[in-house]
Amino acid sequence: MSKNNQPTLLVTGASGQLGRRVVELLLEADAGAIVATTRTPDKLTDFAEQGVIIRHADFNQPDSLPEAFAGVDRLLIISTDSLEKPGLRVKQHRAAIKAAEAAGVSHVVYTSVANPGPESVIPDHYETEEALANSQLNWTILRNNLYADLLPSSLGQAIQMGQYFSAAGDGRLAYISREDCAQAAAAALLSSFDGRRTLNITGPEALSPADLAALASDIAGKPVTYVPLTKDALIKNMVAAGVPEPAAQFVGALDAATARGQFDVLSDDFAELTGYAPTAVSEFLTANRDALLS
Repeated sequence: MSKNNQPTLLVTGASGQLGRRVVELLLEADAGAIVATTRTPDKLTDFAEQGVIIRHADFNQPDSLPEAFAGVDRLLIISTDSLEKPGLRVKQHRAAIKAAEAAGVSHVVYTSVANPGPESVIPDHYETEEALANSQLNWTILRNNLYADLLPSSLGQAIQMGQYFSAAGDGRLAYISREDCAQAAAAALLSSFDGRRTLNITGPEALSPADLAALASDIAGKPVTYVPLTKDALIKNMVAAGVPEPAAQFVGALDAATARGQFDVLSDDFAELTGYAPTAVSEFLTANRDALLS
């Protein structure tokens, strides 16, 4: 606890896009003592100048984590992007959870994904949630739906071609912006809640690929047709267009999961946590119209 009796808050991965924004929101909220950890502390000098405590932390070096987490009351574990080796991300997350226990952290906030079951397209989150459930910690799990920030690129290409290709069938997805995910994470850190809870962080509506094509048409002022493909056909076309095969495989897996309904999750948890409604996809795309049409 900091000198003014406010809890000391820590954000991991603070040099990443989500982590940086959470730290900015905590500063705006005058949150008191804020700790930001990263593998690259030199990227956070601007935060240090604002009074944020900067610490080196590497989830691949578990022995360094208890010291990095020392004196912290509430800790945000942002899921890492270590997808290159199966099992590595879970190993990293378990190390962070164990270190949080050793450091005496009272509450952990974790960024998960919608419906993280063992058969999920992203199973690492399921295993991390299991590790939290089996720990001595109290926690808030934020099951974030997929980022709306992914859409300007794919829909921009669709506008240029007049066609939107997807292997998601009629599956629906409740996209949420990265900004809203940051707002939710900051709110969970600032909250006085100290039990165990799982929150679904979703946009206000679940949209199908046909819905997205219609939105792109409206914004561009030209027809964009939805063209459903099989997963294999989508991957083959992406690779032929120059997309690296691992990336194409992942997009295909996300589309297949969408078709199965993994991301068709709607919830009021975001509004209850933050006090305002999440940004609709139509509003997000309109705000990013220039990127969509460039």
